[in-house]
Amino acid sequence: MIQALAEIVPVTLWDALPSEMAHRLQQALQPNLLPIGLVIPSTVEQLSAVVTKLHHDRIAMVPMGSGSKLDWGASVSQPAVFISTEHLNKIVDHAIGDLTVTAQAGIKFEALQSILQQSGQFLAIDPSCPSGTLGGIVATGDSGALRHRYNSVRDMVLGVEFVRSDGKIVKAGGRVVKNVAGYDLMKLLTGSYGTLGILSQITVRLYPNQEASQTILLAGDPEILQRAIQGILNSGLTPSAMDLLSLGTMKGLELGSSMGLLIQFQGLTESVQEQCDRVLELGKSLFLNAEIQAIDQLLWNQVSHSLSHSMVQGYVVCKWAVRSNQTVSTLLQVQAMVPDALARFHVSGGLGQLQLKGDVTGDMVQKIRSICEVNGGFLSILMAPSDLKSELDSWGFRGNGGSWMRSIQQQFDPLNILSPGRMES
Repeated sequence: MIQALAEIVPVTLWDALPSEMAHRLQQALQPNLLPIGLVIPSTVEQLSAVVTKLHHDRIAMVPMGSGSKLDWGASVSQPAVFISTEHLNKIVDHAIGDLTVTAQAGIKFEALQSILQQSGQFLAIDPSCPSGTLGGIVATGDSGALRHRYNSVRDMVLGVEFVRSDGKIVKAGGRVVKNVAGYDLMKLLTGSYGTLGILSQITVRLYPNQEASQTILLAGDPEILQRAIQGILNSGLTPSAMDLLSLGTMKGLELGSSMGLLIQFQGLTESVQEQCDRVLELGKSLFLNAEIQAIDQLLWNQVSHSLSHSMVQGYVVCKWAVRSNQTVSTLLQVQAMVPDALARFHVSGGLGQLQLKGDVTGDMVQKIRSICEVNGGFLSILMAPSDLKSELDSWGFRGNGGSWMRSIQQQFDPLNILSPGRMES
């Protein structure tokens, strides 16, 4: 099989990989399993030929971009060939007038944004791993605080090209918003973690650059912050982002010693200034500390970095959600259990990230998951030590969601060779 693959594209076997890459690949697999090797196709045709060969031999495969999120979610249950799309990194079409761009899946998100900036446009996603690839961000549904105004990753994707588990190349969608018949493949593939196909090309909608951007921090009593949140949500204000920060996150960023609320406004200068003034007045009327943050976007980057890039061995990183009117109370309960927890909530949707460090136990994670579920949400484990991850249900599926996902996966991958085990409990 290796010889046949090598006739299509160079193959790097497990024992020949650089140590850092070998460790990264191994983190995606269940304990005591090793990767077979790594291939990096340079064309979609090569990618299709590789997948066709592996499908014929019934060899498991794990799609990846740069590998920044390989250990998110449940671990892969079979030795596998890892297939990276990082050499598929070109912009195929940038329709400036239509505010869309079509790019290959392996393009780095930071590189894509830099190119779009030259045309006065941007992709309204702020992923936890900006150094990742566009395909990896879509495959994991990795969005951040900007979803408050612009919605989620799946709302950005207008069209896809992907390689099926049998090697066939499939295209769906296009450069228009309403272009769906049968399965909505764009939404299915977003957040599928490489279990339905290997993304090779993606079309996304864009937005024009904003004239001005400003961020305000409100800090103080948690119950008063909840009143401020509801006041902003019920007003005519239009924040681009609004995040509730835990006490641990605030301290780590040297923003204060209480829970905080970050609100960002973007748009015309006059509109941004007026809305900031209204929030400052609201904060003062509620006796909260209210300050305009001078560094704006850098601060948002630091918040994301503190929860996603300061990870060391032993940390547990989760995605969690609750009803928006339960964000403060949920965070207070978690802080009571884990005082130094780092957490953020995108309050309009009640979705966020949680980082636990120290002596984290499975019982502790289960208790936090129960708190989220009681408050109408969920908790999914993205990263954790292998022994803890094997002890717990990574996704926390409830109801019929898991059975529906397995049914769809069976339709797309009947041999169960695309990231097998990734979506299992």
